[in-house]
Amino acid sequence: MVLADQWSKNIVAGTFLPGESRIVVPRLLKWTFEQNQHGAFGLFGSSNVLLIAMALIVLTIFWLSFRDAAHRSVLARVAFGLILGGAVGNVIDRLHHQYVIDFIDFYRIWPNVFNVADSCITIGVILLLLSSLATRRHA
Repeated sequence: MVLADQWSKNIVAGTFLPGESRIVVPRLLKWTFEQNQHGAFGLFGSSNVLLIAMALIVLTIFWLSFRDAAHRSVLARVAFGLILGGAVGNVIDRLHHQYVIDFIDFYRIWPNVFNVADSCITIGVILLLLSSLATRRHA
């Protein structure tokens, strides 16, 4: 996931100017190069040190909360792998650029521009919750 994230961001950063958009699917999807200096959904300020520390704290909390489930469930392991890969991808950006490269823009249905790492984190959290619900049903 980290490789796919970094590859996609490098293509965008190498072929777009900051703020530039190109339509991919009319009325639905465009690539828009944004240099996101804030945390998730534009929240949590713009301090890279604070945002990286928060990412590490959240990853630790997730691991401590779901490590037993990860030992029992392939779905939980996949979910945690997606979350970890997404977090690492965005931390790499913060360390290398001092911002995160965002470019996926569903401008008609979602107000925020995001990236592959953000998608991995979101899908991972959903899978982790589904895994947790499935485990509780069987208990």
